[in-house]
Amino acid sequence: MSNDQYLLTPGGLEKLKEELHQLKTVRRKEVAGRIETAKALGDLSENAEYQEAKEESAWVEGRILELSDMFARGIVIEGTDLDIVSIGRTVTVKSKDSERVFTIVGANEADPLHGRISSGSPMATALLGKHVDDEVEVKTPGGLQQFKVVRIE
Repeated sequence: MSNDQYLLTPGGLEKLKEELHQLKTVRRKEVAGRIETAKALGDLSENAEYQEAKEESAWVEGRILELSDMFARGIVIEGTDLDIVSIGRTVTVKSKDSERVFTIVGANEADPLHGRISSGSPMATALLGKHVDDEVEVKTPGGLQQFKVVRIE
C-alpha cells in the first residue's frame, strides 16, 4: 500500500462501494464454498480445484484490502465551478481533425477506451483549470496537437 491519496468522483466511489459489498457478501462465500467442495474430494496436494479456489480466495481478500485502503485514503472530488475543467467534469474538445469527449477522473477510475482519462494524463493535465474557448497544446504520440475547449459538463 502506498501513501498516495486516491482521487475519486462521486460515481467512482459508488462503484467501488458496490464492488466491495459484492466481494464481501457474495464472492467471499462462493469461494469458501468452492474450497470446502474441493476439500471433500480428498488429497489436497494434487487437487487442482482446491488450488484454484485458494488462489481466487487470495485474490478476493487482496482486492478487499485494496478497496478498503482506497476508502481510507480516498478524496471525493466534487467540482463546484461548472465553468472550469476539473476532476469529475466531462469536457468536449475540438482539434482541426476531430471532436472528442473526455471525462477527467482519478487514476484508479481511468478507462481511456470509454473516454475516462486520468487526471495525471497529458491531455487532462493540459485541460485542468481551463474554460470554454480556451486552447491547449498537448504532446501526443503523433506530435504536438492543439485543442479548443468547446463544452464543459
